[in-house]
Amino acid sequence: MISAIAIMALGAVVLGALLGYASIKFRVEGDPLVEKIEAILPQTQCGQCGYPGCRPYAEAINKGEADINLCPPGGMEGVQRLADLLGREVKPLEAEEKPKAVAFIDEQTCIGCTLCIQACPVDAIVGA
Repeated sequence: MISAIAIMALGAVVLGALLGYASIKFRVEGDPLVEKIEAILPQTQCGQCGYPGCRPYAEAINKGEADINLCPPGGMEGVQRLADLLGREVKPLEAEEKPKAVAFIDEQTCIGCTLCIQACPVDAIVGA
């Protein structure tokens, strides 16, 4: 019984070591330009650009499949920063730029899930 446990533990250690080595040896580096583009985007994951999140939109911009003016939450400031980064011409925002919103939290019904903090900048959240 003990020998079976020892064999299983040894097998787990060997396989773990192999997986660790493979993760280092075969690691795929991300595109640094996609990282820079994504850093400029507002990270609201709202989908207003037609992509499911900021990362897919950044990848599409990098591949030339999407224009830099599709992000309403980023506004014209975001378009300007993307144009500067990529050396492209500044274009007018595709959608209407909306003023920044403020979230009001009803502390009586708040369950502490932190979704409001993840969706909004901290300075836009106001306790009721």
